[in-house]
Amino acid sequence: MIMLQNALVHLAPLVLFAGGISAQTWCGKNYMSTSPIVPPGGRFPIPATSTGSLVALRCSPAIRPYLAEDATSNSDDIAILIDAPVTFSQISNAAPIHIPNMKSLGSLSVTVSVNGKKITSGTVPLNATKHALPFSLSSLKPQIGAYEITCTASISSQTFKATGSLSFLPNPPSNIGSVTKMDLRTGALLARPANGKGGPFAPVFPIGFYTGFDNYLAQDLTIPATLKAQGYVHPIPNFDNITELDIVLDKMQEAGLYLMYDMRNTYMNATSVTMQVNHIKSRPNLLLWYTGDEPDGTSDPLDATLKASNLIQSLDGGDGAGGAGYHPISLVLNCENFNFNAYTSGTDIVLQDTYMVGNNVTFSSQWGTVCTEDYGDCGCDNCKGSFEDISTRMDEFRDRLFINGWERTKAVWTVPQGFGNDTFRFPTGQEFVVESIVGINHGGLGVISWDDPTSPDIKASASVLALSMPKMIPFILNPAATFRQVTIDKVDIGLWTVSSQTLVLGTNMNYASVSVRMADLMIPGSHNSIVQVLNTGSQVDPAKSHFLFESVGSGGFIVRTS
Repeated sequence: MIMLQNALVHLAPLVLFAGGISAQTWCGKNYMSTSPIVPPGGRFPIPATSTGSLVALRCSPAIRPYLAEDATSNSDDIAILIDAPVTFSQISNAAPIHIPNMKSLGSLSVTVSVNGKKITSGTVPLNATKHALPFSLSSLKPQIGAYEITCTASISSQTFKATGSLSFLPNPPSNIGSVTKMDLRTGALLARPANGKGGPFAPVFPIGFYTGFDNYLAQDLTIPATLKAQGYVHPIPNFDNITELDIVLDKMQEAGLYLMYDMRNTYMNATSVTMQVNHIKSRPNLLLWYTGDEPDGTSDPLDATLKASNLIQSLDGGDGAGGAGYHPISLVLNCENFNFNAYTSGTDIVLQDTYMVGNNVTFSSQWGTVCTEDYGDCGCDNCKGSFEDISTRMDEFRDRLFINGWERTKAVWTVPQGFGNDTFRFPTGQEFVVESIVGINHGGLGVISWDDPTSPDIKASASVLALSMPKMIPFILNPAATFRQVTIDKVDIGLWTVSSQTLVLGTNMNYASVSVRMADLMIPGSHNSIVQVLNTGSQVDPAKSHFLFESVGSGGFIVRTS
């Protein structure tokens, strides 16, 4: 993937295999034909319903972490975000509120303090989302430990409180080669250029593949430069020779490829994690860490990901007690609903890998068993065998983050299927793009496919998607954008509006052509121009009244209105 500031990232997770992990269960379910059906448990708790209205006050910084160098900034990035959703569900920090008129909710008077000292205050409408209250970092001192922020809100003699975590780190020491921030207004990553030559922080949107190391990248040191030209992001599984690894990572840095460093098979070994983090953290192209790979599938210890996260952050400039280090941490979950809270507590970014293309999701030919919510392993947990499995999984993960009060502090990425074997078939290139866009339209802020080497058709289509991203990122990762998602005749559409322009990102989940009327998208104003920025089987009609999608076709369009 071409590295462009304010746009795309080349990313390469590294995987250290130490032998396969086996389990008699998957997602807590027995899957052998000789095993009984035993409900797996571990279900996400559904919040109770309230008969009266509730408000769930939440507060978090706009950016994590801030650096000492940010203390003199007057940017609107220096702010505390206030969320005040009104709900009838007993979600995290929900408290009863008396609202005389639900048609006119009113506003909260909010004060934000650190260690009892007020840092900002303001009026926040009830039911507001990411309402920003500016503050000055000059009132605080950079430190390794995170500050606890306390937000107090009042309305009509009713008072509500919430706490959050603010990381304000010293500028990185010489043994830290880079910093990756999270923009908690969008969930996007912010990083300087991967080549180590300096530059401003800019949004990055990873698109690419988990990519072989021993069997691919280490075989030809010109591959990183080739991948840059093609527009790919590259995670890297399996390496044995540290010298060889360092040579490949140097070539990646020269090509402007970011690194996503993967410790999937060693993340529970504190000695190994310490050695690896200390070896890698000085690299200028390090973007983020990756720990558990489907820990829910293998039923890893429930505290494993959190322990690993705390250790990594303690080695990477943080306090090891929940405060941010200089890079975020990620992992992937395979199960639809198995101990989500425990495993996700140990990550900043949770990926989901829903593999449904060419897959019998109700009967496993490998194990000779059916697959249900309580039994079996078909490679796509609790799936129905349609593209909607991806949107369902994305929506469920994001809903759970909201219920837990984690919607600002954690982000969701998607892992499209890029492989085929005896029980799956390779997606076509167009199907691959459908998988990816469905994930993006349902909140995915990174697209990392399993796996490469893959088919030429998938590579070509992934490249088209990646190379279109520079024109779409100013919408998708813009804190000022307003977003809507709609599905019309099984065409999944995301709409991001910034000022007088709207990005329309649509993908046809049908195996037949579909037309979508512009009027049904409710884009206000006259459509002065429509510019297509992505095309894998779509167009706009000459009258600019319809978007036309081929069978499993996708398209991105920027609509300018007046």
